[in-house]
Amino acid sequence: MNDDGYAGPSAATGKVFIIDHQGQEDVVRALDFASGKDLWAFRYPDPGGANYGYARATPCFDDGRLYTLGRAGQLVCLNAADGRLLWAKSLQRDFGGQLPTWQYAMSPIIDGDRVVVVPGGRNGTVAVLDKLTGNAIWTGGGSFPAGYAAPVVATINDVKQYVVFAGTALIGVRADNGQLLWQVPWATQHGVNAALPIIDGNFVFASSGYGFGCGVIEVLANGAQAVWGGKSMQAHFSSPVYYKQHIFGTTDPGDLVCLEGQEGRALWRQPGFEKGGIVIVDDAIIALGGGDGTLVMAAAATDAYRELGRLRPLGGQSWTAPIVADGKLLIRNKATLACLDLM
Repeated sequence: MNDDGYAGPSAATGKVFIIDHQGQEDVVRALDFASGKDLWAFRYPDPGGANYGYARATPCFDDGRLYTLGRAGQLVCLNAADGRLLWAKSLQRDFGGQLPTWQYAMSPIIDGDRVVVVPGGRNGTVAVLDKLTGNAIWTGGGSFPAGYAAPVVATINDVKQYVVFAGTALIGVRADNGQLLWQVPWATQHGVNAALPIIDGNFVFASSGYGFGCGVIEVLANGAQAVWGGKSMQAHFSSPVYYKQHIFGTTDPGDLVCLEGQEGRALWRQPGFEKGGIVIVDDAIIALGGGDGTLVMAAAATDAYRELGRLRPLGGQSWTAPIVADGKLLIRNKATLACLDLM
């Protein structure tokens, strides 16, 4: 990797996809999953200096196509087999998007025949495009600044909607027409709302760092209301995981924590994980320490922290969440992408 940054990998059809950077260009790369060999690369201009690396979003694969988003809002759709450009849009130029402080970081998501992005700005918090052509279907969701988390598709109170962690609020946007359904103020330092919200029925959990904390809101037929809030988890940008009615994740200033899902009480916490990300597989937490790249496996237990093993395959600052695909674990630090066998 040449980007000195944090873009996440995705994997599908025997390939690994990631956004890299060289010179004045972003480079969307496809690697052979088995060997790591480069298969193809697609480049587009991304001038300017590093700002905590360059691109940060994870590519989204769907039905033979790859959708990626650059830090300046360069949205591209590629043929995943060979990297051929199918269409391209700019969140700033085409949708009036307003760059957040640390530039765009959220991944585009696919919802049926649509791709959903968060440009932010006047009358265009959310934009929905035809995934085959890139043509706009609607923009809406009010005029909130963009946050850093991808939108989440949910059906709440029988209404399909996109739950969006915007820069100053947690909002619900009707999926068929962009109507703003509900909003809860959530103003944090620098507008860093980056961790994916967790949705269970008509309840939504969200968490932010910089001392803000976490909370659950209840979505009603005509709005939303806070259920509880506290400081038990302060997810800076790594998304927590909801597992067996409990919430696991890393929190500022650096603990791995398990919360009781109904009231948010911390059941246990373990220091030493900085801003690292986690996945849960087969009742085990796999956590990549953000500060030094230590890879830890622990039981996904609620009564106490029980470590099962640790190693340091890469080392160095590792803020990118690990992913699991086909029995393999993909991790990266600022310089290297690696594939580890979990079997």
